[in-house]
Amino acid sequence: MSIRIAICAPATPITREQAQAVSALAAAEFPELELSFHEQCFAQEGHFAGPDTMRMSAFLECANDPGSDAVWFAKGGYGSNRILDPAIGSLNAHAGRKSFLGYSDCGFLLGALYRNGIGAPVHAPMPLDIKREGGEVAVGRSLAWLAGEGSGIEPDLGDGPVAAFNLTTLAMLAGTPFMPDLTGHVLIVEEVAEHLYAIDRLFFHLSPLLSTLAGLRLGEVTAVPENDRPFGQSIENIAKSWCRRAGVPYLGRAAIGHTASNRIVPFGLARTPHGA
Repeated sequence: MSIRIAICAPATPITREQAQAVSALAAAEFPELELSFHEQCFAQEGHFAGPDTMRMSAFLECANDPGSDAVWFAKGGYGSNRILDPAIGSLNAHAGRKSFLGYSDCGFLLGALYRNGIGAPVHAPMPLDIKREGGEVAVGRSLAWLAGEGSGIEPDLGDGPVAAFNLTTLAMLAGTPFMPDLTGHVLIVEEVAEHLYAIDRLFFHLSPLLSTLAGLRLGEVTAVPENDRPFGQSIENIAKSWCRRAGVPYLGRAAIGHTASNRIVPFGLARTPHGA
């Protein structure tokens, strides 16, 4: 029996060539997977993969479809926050039985799903990652997880609940009705294309959250712009400093982020791959 994966783009579009490359990889290495790219993945309106109503409709079609087993977000960028309300309130029982995979801006959806106890949110590489150097390995990590193989899961997740977010996405989620309760969780954060002072500011904004955590791990921080003067602290020292202020353990590094080494982190206590 095949495992059907519904794919939509809640934020920005991918190209047909990228979708074809991902489908070819799945057909060659994971024939038990049936990938179904929603036509909305290729729509474009300004920055977005179609207007908000189109992106929300595609998300709901994929999530509420009784014939699909999981929902895979095609790409981040910016925009998934714009469809949270009323999309989250329109999900049905079929959505509650699915895994939802993505990262970066799609953390808005993962966080909202987790807060509402809907399905199984999973930080994982997306189809767009096929364009990276080494991207086939990254995409293959998610395909393997969807096929029931757990080799791509971030190691040393421990026995307690975990969650993984882009730092900016999490900071923007905080204080909204869609922010999940991460009390007692080990939180893993990553960032891309932000100045070090901006990362320090994000940790400041999240300091009330940090004090409720069981620990913090730092993922990849890439493409950091050069400032007009040195910030004076490394990214790891920034994270350690805010952990000290919050009285929360800093637990070291993790291989998640906007790179081909991005690994899988199922939210909560789940440790097994999809369908296993």
